[in-house]
Formats: sequence, C-alpha cells, structure tokens
Amino acid sequence: MEKHNLTVVNEFILLGITDRPDLQAPLLGLFLIIYVTSLVGNLGMIILTKVDSKLQTPMYFFLRHLALTDLGYSTAVGPKMLANFVVEQNTISYCFCATQLAFYIVFIVTEFFILSAMSYDRYVAVCNPLLYTVIMSQRVCLVLVAIPYLYGTFVSLTVTIRIFTSPFCGFNVISHFYCDCLPLLPLLCSNTHEIELIIMIFSVFNLISSLVIVLVSYLLILLAILRMKSSEGRRKAFFTCGSHLTVVTVFYGTLIFMYVQPKSSHSFDTDKVASLFYTLIIPMLNPLIYSLRNKDVKYALKRTWKNVSNIFS
Repeated sequence: MEKHNLTVVNEFILLGITDRPDLQAPLLGLFLIIYVTSLVGNLGMIILTKVDSKLQTPMYFFLRHLALTDLGYSTAVGPKMLANFVVEQNTISYCFCATQLAFYIVFIVTEFFILSAMSYDRYVAVCNPLLYTVIMSQRVCLVLVAIPYLYGTFVSLTVTIRIFTSPFCGFNVISHFYCDCLPLLPLLCSNTHEIELIIMIFSVFNLISSLVIVLVSYLLILLAILRMKSSEGRRKAFFTCGSHLTVVTVFYGTLIFMYVQPKSSHSFDTDKVASLFYTLIIPMLNPLIYSLRNKDVKYALKRTWKNVSNIFS
C-alpha cells in the first residue's frame, strides 16, 4: 500500500438507515418509542427481579442478566442512531466508534450464552424438579453468568483491538447506522483476511455452540414432557419454558436469517434491516414477552406498584 494512501482517520461518517429526508422524522419518532420502551422494560425487569422477594430464583436471576445484556447493546447503538436523525452529517469519532463496537460485541456475545444458561436452567427445572435448588445453586448460577461476560469481553477486545490497530486508508464512510465489524473492514488498508477469519471463527462458534446447548436442552425437555402422564404436568412444563422458547426463537431466527444467506442475495441493506431488528426490536420484545406470558412477573409488578402507591399515598 502506498504511503500517501495511509491517512489518519479522526472520525467516520455513518450513512444511517435511509438517505430520504421525508422519512427522517417518522423514523425518529418510531425508533424513539421503541428505544424508550426497551429502556423502561429492561430497567423495570432488572429492578423488579432484584427487589421482589418472590423472584429470587435462578430463573429470574438469569432473566435479570438477559435484561442487562439487552439494555447494554441497545444502548450502545440506540442513542447515537437517534441523534443522527437530527444532525446534518452523521459523524462518529474514531474513539467513540471503537467504544461502540467494543460494548456492542460484549453484550451481544454475552446474550448468546445467557440464553444457553437459561435453557439449561429450564432443563433442570423440568427434568430434575426435586433437585432443582441443589443443582442450580447460587454458586452455579454465578459461574454460568460470569463465564459469558468474561468470554464476551475477550471476544470484544480481540476483535476491536485487531480492527482499530490496523491502518485506515482515509476513506471514512461506514455503510451502516452504527460501527459494526463488517462495514468497517472495507475501510482498512491492510489485508483483512486474518480479521475476517477471526470474526468468522468467533461468529460460527458463538452461534453453533450456544444453539446446540439450547437445542439439546429443549430436546431433553420435550422427551421429558412426552413421558409425563398428567396433562396438568405437561401444561405446567410448557408454561415454564414458553417465554424463554419464544425469546430464543426470535433471537436465533433473526441471526440465522442474517448470516445464513446466499452471497448473491447478501447486502448491507439486508444487514441494516436485520441489525435494526436485533439491536432495537428484540431488546424491546424480551421484557414484554416475559411480562405478558409470566404470571409471577405480573403479580410482582402488581405488588411493586401497590407498594409504591402506598408510599406516596
């Protein structure tokens, strides 16, 4: 690469979601509602599962961390995306771009394995109910949550440092609405094969390993349900797993749609649509799914609301 092509990049220009001026205001309103709903829902879930005495179980411990990861990666992307609707040029500084990518990767990777841990928790609850409190001890729960955070941090630092210690060629337009790995790679001067290989290995490992844990857990749950003679027992088992299974289906369905596409039909435009779904829509849906489908959460909301009302009355 010739020396004059190596230019110091201080900021990037994000192309955003659309370049049509007539859509800026409606999209700003729509995504603001979605992000605020996600923010309130996930913060509410974190607080509720922390303060309500009847939600101090492994299931809600994992749910709290699921809400935390949802809040983490939606906040890494959402506020900056919303701000870009009201500015003339969608710029992001070099350091903030690296920071956004790092936090996004930490939380999205962590969510993969939090969902896997929740699947294992549901397996134990259905298949070994008498030993549930023994198997899912506080120590085990802490380990099952700590490992995803540590691994997510490792992946994030490996990818982010590798990208942002490589030279950029001066072309600073990112064909996306936030700093993500793939849109940044074409801007690098050096050979990107090594970085692409690292990203591919991590992506395949994260998707397949976490999905295998989920599928095996639910296969064993299904076999256990089929062996149940009581229809009431089957109903309770389905109820126990229903919310998590819905969340898993939406999350993995979106990612599989995004990454398992033929190259001929793959484009950054389809990436934007899929990215919008799992960076903003899924974090909004998850607390709604758990609050609407879960009687314990509904009762906890009513108790908390009653307690708050009594304080101010």
